[in-house]
Order: sequence, then structure tokens, then C-alpha cells
Amino acid sequence: MRRAFACLVPLLFAPLPAIARDSLGIFESWGAFRDPPTGRSAPRCYAIAQPQVRRGRTPQGFASVGTWPRAHVRGQVHLRLSRARSPDAPVRLSVGERRFTLVAGQVDAWAPDARTDAQIIAAMRSATSMSVSSIGADGRAFADSYALRGAATAIDAAALGCARLR
Repeated sequence: MRRAFACLVPLLFAPLPAIARDSLGIFESWGAFRDPPTGRSAPRCYAIAQPQVRRGRTPQGFASVGTWPRAHVRGQVHLRLSRARSPDAPVRLSVGERRFTLVAGQVDAWAPDARTDAQIIAAMRSATSMSVSSIGADGRAFADSYALRGAATAIDAAALGCARLR
């Protein structure tokens, strides 16, 4: 599983400019990374995973929990949806038995506030899976599912990776 995740990690960042990322560890299907500061941007650390997909399919989207210590942001949940959603469709996150309605753009979704971020992360620590769902721009419902084994360790590794940068 680690080898498969390591091979897929570069796909997560294909649209981003090439910058050196420090790997803080791979934990089951979750990875923890630190991006160095670039220009005026502060360093950031994050735990990240791709959704589970059927064999032979290319994963789209990702789930991440980020920390930007100099911006005083800690534990921010961000989801990149596997496809564009309908403009009027809500985005819902299910983590174990907990349900959350997210704030969303066309392909991105976030918790509405820091308190909800903390609730989502607490739920992630005790659940085995999570899924984000919406209605696609084509009118069809979709859901992206994530295994949470290793997520808590990756989130902690990312937080520790930026702890000395405060």
C-alpha cells in the first residue's frame, strides 16, 4: 500500500508549480508533507490522501488537513472533489456517524469555520472511513470515499513538522 501511495502522490500535485516538498512520513493511505516557504509565502505542512477508487481508475481529488503556523492556521480541512459540482448542490462530509455541511467552490470544499475543522478532525481520529458527496455539474450524484487508517498519525506528523516554525 505504501508503494502504491508513494507512486500516486506526485499526481496530487501535478497542477502545482514544482517545489521541493519534505516528506514527513507515509502512514497507510495518508502522507504528511512540509512545503518550504516560497517568495512571501510561509511554510505549510499537511496530511493528505487520495480517495479510494476501483482498480484501473485514476484517483481524482484529495482530502487534506493543513497547518500554516505563521498565518495562525492549524488543522484546516480541505477537500478537492473528484469532479465539478452543480452550483446549487450542497457538499456533505460523512465521517463515521458524524455529518457536516461544507462550504464549497466548484471543485473545492472546506469546513465553514475553525470549530467545525476541529470537530471533523476529532471524528477522523475515531472513524474508519469518510466520504464527501454532492451532485455533479452533470446532474449525477457522486461520492469520494477515504480510508482513515493512518490519518491521525499523518495529521500529527504534519502538525509536528511545522511546530518549530511558529
